[in-house]
Amino acid sequence: MTLIDAREIPVDPTSAARLAEGGLTYRIVDFSDPVRATAFQRAVTRGFLGGESSAEALAQGRETFESRRNVGVYDSDAVDAFPVATTNSWIAPLTVPGGAEVGMWAISVVTVASTHRRRGIARALLEGELRAAAAAGVPVAGLTVSEATIYGRYGFGPAVPAARFTVDTRRAGVADGALPGRLEYVAKEELAAAMGAVHERSRRARPGQIPGWAGRWEGYAGLSPADADRDKVRGVRYLDEEGETRGVLVYTLGESDGTFRFSLSVRLLVAETADALASLWRFALQHDLVDRVEADLRPVDDPLPWLVADLRGVTKVEHDHGWLRILDLPAALTARRFSAPVDLVIRVVDSLGFAAGVWRLRVDGTGTGAVEAVHGAEADIELDVATLSTLYAGGVRGSALHAAGRIVGGAAAVESLDRAFAAFPLPALDIWY
Repeated sequence: MTLIDAREIPVDPTSAARLAEGGLTYRIVDFSDPVRATAFQRAVTRGFLGGESSAEALAQGRETFESRRNVGVYDSDAVDAFPVATTNSWIAPLTVPGGAEVGMWAISVVTVASTHRRRGIARALLEGELRAAAAAGVPVAGLTVSEATIYGRYGFGPAVPAARFTVDTRRAGVADGALPGRLEYVAKEELAAAMGAVHERSRRARPGQIPGWAGRWEGYAGLSPADADRDKVRGVRYLDEEGETRGVLVYTLGESDGTFRFSLSVRLLVAETADALASLWRFALQHDLVDRVEADLRPVDDPLPWLVADLRGVTKVEHDHGWLRILDLPAALTARRFSAPVDLVIRVVDSLGFAAGVWRLRVDGTGTGAVEAVHGAEADIELDVATLSTLYAGGVRGSALHAAGRIVGGAAAVESLDRAFAAFPLPALDIWY
């Protein structure tokens, strides 16, 4: 799909005026200026409690920053100093239920310096990003978060859950059965390209996924100078019977207290076929001297528990990961496919106004939705935009949200909504952004 360049979108004037009242300057950072670029990068590292970045690490990360719309907040009397707050954004294709894509305003590196708390900066940053996205005609915004209590107030909902697995390999074992294809180790210098290629081919198979980028794959592959564990990184790939790479596993090993027994930590496992996925999991579970395998950001319906001999050797913890925020409700809902026909009138509350209103959603037997604003009709369903955004990718049940008081409606209407929004397969997001 064709997407506009977020770097061409100016800062939001409402947030700029609000911050100016507090003696702060809100602006897009010119990354062609090395002094300002370096200050921005170091402010981001500081915001995430990282150590001082080396010149090599700054240079390695520069390409990623240069490809994005970087926004900084500065004390107005020190506009060439470190920013006191940061964020950046770009427009990514988000896979939605049915396999289509919709433009998503991806938000990252949201930081506010500890010296400037309680001054409305985070609110101005996030609302400014949403207004900029809406003005540019982008239907959905998204982010991954370090703190889960902040973003609901801006209309984001935890739409793409993830699973964290811990496997006691001594107990779990591996289920019997031969698999085709073969595995081979991959040199670190080849890992990034292999990961990126498989991920790009496979990401459209599940809602919730977005493309990665070169810096992300280099980081997983242990090629980043900022990675303290880079020398521990190893990788294998799965080749099918035709010799094509269909999956990649990147991992590190750590010894358990001088016992010469190890834990294997999965950095990324990406596969585009069931055989590739099963083969890579088996490699991890059967690795010599490994008693424990850990993996995060896995699909909630990952087959891992069914690949072992003893289910109780696998511990699974579900948690929030991908957060979405609907901005253009008709564009967002008509982009995805639904799993059952439905005809409902839905009242959406949105304090920022983007998706607010009363809408009629009609879905035909092909799963295609039509949305229109209606006036004077009684709503079958009432919910806020954060709840609708949580439902959007199809990974959270409407019945659960209704039971929690997040959706108001009769039992029949809620069941109809629940059946329509459910996605097959479940959504997943295997990277941070």
